[in-house]
Amino acid sequence: MLNNDLTAPLVSSVDWRQNHLGRLLGQAMRRFDERVFYLMAHDVGVPLALSNLASKGQVSAAHIHLTRHLSIEGSSLTALAQSAGMSKQAMGDLVDQCEAWDLVARERDPRDARAKLIKFTPTGLAWLKAFESAVARVEAEFKAEVGEQVATVIALGLEVYAGADRQDAR
Repeated sequence: MLNNDLTAPLVSSVDWRQNHLGRLLGQAMRRFDERVFYLMAHDVGVPLALSNLASKGQVSAAHIHLTRHLSIEGSSLTALAQSAGMSKQAMGDLVDQCEAWDLVARERDPRDARAKLIKFTPTGLAWLKAFESAVARVEAEFKAEVGEQVATVIALGLEVYAGADRQDAR
């Protein structure tokens, strides 16, 4: 329960602001993503232009977000935005950029002549393969650093926490 008494003295220690679970999760996620980006930038299967973009920090978590959520069979912009938890406009901008990089292409949806499907291009599929390989390698490095049992407990705990019904968060 939160203490809403604004007249109460502030906690004398500032350690809690620097060392809490949310901050540690954020730092761990940044470290994980930075390592994935590094490996993708140096993957021989990734086209040179994309490797250069990744190595120069031009590829962001948003691009990886698209990689995580785009169905292999293709997705509508609306479904992709919804799956990624982004606005349709923000996802549209991201798709435009990824289309310019030849990661994805918009194709006519065979089920609806008015609609377009966003699909991975052959370059995009190579990118996806590099992403899969990089994630597997970084997960293995994490397990080697903290131990298999600790990694399993962390993964299970995060899975429960991330999937928990957050009704009480209000």
